[in-house]
Amino acid sequence: SDLRQMLATKSVENIQFLPFLTTDANNLSWLGYGCLKGDGTVITVNAIGAALQTLYILVYLYYSPAKRPVLLQVLLLLAVVVTGCGYFTILVDTGTRLTHLGLFCSVFTISMYLSPLADLAKVVRSKSTRCLSFPLTVTTLVASSSWTLYGLQLRDPYITV
Repeated sequence: SDLRQMLATKSVENIQFLPFLTTDANNLSWLGYGCLKGDGTVITVNAIGAALQTLYILVYLYYSPAKRPVLLQVLLLLAVVVTGCGYFTILVDTGTRLTHLGLFCSVFTISMYLSPLADLAKVVRSKSTRCLSFPLTVTTLVASSSWTLYGLQLRDPYITV
């Protein structure tokens, strides 16, 4: 895994940071959705996911030689999460809060799935997929398929995405 590679090599070379960040934002968003909806499965899975992604981010930051850009991206994520929490808590009425948050979560899910494409130009230039994480790709496919089935079972269009 990417975490194992960072710990073994004490380096972040050939490891993308953006998927860690977007997955953390995704988990935090869905955690809020699960809490609002009262869905224990969504809460449990995303609480664990958020904790693990935060660990990955901290390890990446520790081994990254360029800490400033990483910190700026983390601060941007925190600003988005805090703004989102404020928006959904203060500005959105209770009756539509779950719908708005579900849409917000769906957008984050889509951005998480698209984040590996950030290195597509690098892949094309180098004619190598070495910088892409195969375990991340497979895990994303399995996880997204599982959530789609769970969303269909619940008839929840936001989880289905």
